[in-house]
Amino acid sequence: MPDRPYHHGDLRSVLLSSAERTLAERGPGALSLRELAREAGVSHAAPGRHFKDKQALLDALALDGFQRLRASLEHAKETRDRSETDTRAYLLGLARAYVGFALSNAALLDLMYARKHDSDVSDQLAAAVGDMIAIVLNTISEGQRTGEIIEGDPMTIAFAVASTLHGFASFSANETVEDVEENLDAVVRLLMTGLEPR
Repeated sequence: MPDRPYHHGDLRSVLLSSAERTLAERGPGALSLRELAREAGVSHAAPGRHFKDKQALLDALALDGFQRLRASLEHAKETRDRSETDTRAYLLGLARAYVGFALSNAALLDLMYARKHDSDVSDQLAAAVGDMIAIVLNTISEGQRTGEIIEGDPMTIAFAVASTLHGFASFSANETVEDVEENLDAVVRLLMTGLEPR
């Protein structure tokens, strides 16, 4: 049997796409660079030009996931009604984007927040998480400026909001939450009003 070709037009993208599909269908344990190479129709050595090992592939998938999630959050920010100054409505838009991503990419979201990443990419992953927190932080700061959110350390508030939304998204992706849209609205409303009786 002749050797498979070493080169491919856009092998990195093909490998990432196939790996994400395998991740969603069978989990990270089923990922194999050799199998992905076979599916792509290239030699088993070809993926090594892009990923030194399986962990490098998983790290690249995680980074790609963060980039796509950030783009989704930024899209929610850019497409909001510019006349709308209601911070709750804006937070709800961000929450819907986050939960929508989680529901469509549950296995990828789990991978993104896994703690088994290679030390070489930990800074990149930390920066990616920081970029997402910054989107929430900007929302909180704007809400404080307009008087819609209480005074206090905006970063602490942003972490509380981001943690709540991530938890809700994870529960939703694992089918723990029924009536996601209705409950998401209630969660954002609770975030805006707080837990203490008024």
